[in-house]
Amino acid sequence: MKPVIAITMGDPAGIGPEIIAKLFDSPAAFVSSAPVVIGSAKIMEKIVAELKLGISLRIIARPAEAEPTVGRMDIINLDNVDLRKHAWGRPTAASGRAVVEYITRAAEYALRDEASAVVTAPISKEMMNAAGFNFGGHTELLAHLTKAKEFGMLFVGGGLTLILVTIHHALQDVPRLITRAQVLKTIHLAHRAMQDLGIARPRIGVAALNPHASEGGLFGNEELAEILPAVLEARGEGIDASDPIPADTLFYKARNGFFDIVVAMYHDQGLAPLKMLAFGRAVNVTVGLPIVRTSVDHGTAYDIAGKGVADPASLAEAVTLAVRLAEARAVRRKERP
Repeated sequence: MKPVIAITMGDPAGIGPEIIAKLFDSPAAFVSSAPVVIGSAKIMEKIVAELKLGISLRIIARPAEAEPTVGRMDIINLDNVDLRKHAWGRPTAASGRAVVEYITRAAEYALRDEASAVVTAPISKEMMNAAGFNFGGHTELLAHLTKAKEFGMLFVGGGLTLILVTIHHALQDVPRLITRAQVLKTIHLAHRAMQDLGIARPRIGVAALNPHASEGGLFGNEELAEILPAVLEARGEGIDASDPIPADTLFYKARNGFFDIVVAMYHDQGLAPLKMLAFGRAVNVTVGLPIVRTSVDHGTAYDIAGKGVADPASLAEAVTLAVRLAEARAVRRKERP
């Protein structure tokens, strides 16, 4: 039986509906999974008609009713978008409320094992907060919904795999958030995530925060005070983690096979090199959750929404990786005594 993948529609005003429609228009979407959309049937019908795609929609009540069929989209319809007020590229607080409903429903299905994994199309953090949901993004919302205490953002693409110590924070706040406990937690998450991907003893490259790893404390002391102690503790547990390495060297080494995964200290330190190598094809994975969740590596792209030019490649990769992770999780469950 193919794993059921719950795909949330994302912001109704963004490119989420378009990339989903294009994904379902390809026979490849049904090769290894039974994809089900959680979203607005009206919006999906609108984009399918505008793109003149040869697919039909079938509204189902629950994931178990999914029947993967080329040329047809199974959708669980949450009728929460007013078409009279809808316009591509023009998000509202109402669309921010709608995306939370899609994500919440998908998480519920995954927690009840009615879906093997959740794949999310892009949302607007601003609109979600405008609707009264005060979360930094998908990651924090899903952690709240699943009651996860230790979680992180992992990215795969362009020959790199990386995980972030800090996620959505102002750059001025990052140094105080780089603590021994936070770095160690992230190393643990990296180790387990790579084991989930089939690497029994992953080689973990740990990034420094400061240029040249602070040159022994000449500019900054986070490496000696917080990062290295976390590394040494992880090594004491048998984890293969490097000393703090300057980021301008570390990503080159990781891209060339010296490390299996990079622990990056902050958002842009990790995502700038990854997106340079794999923009539009990378995948975001939330690790530490009791469910499998992957996502596209891009945003809502309001400037091109509804124009028919959005690329579904990252979404296709996210579904593929979700299937792989879901199957690995199923195997581990069977192996437990």
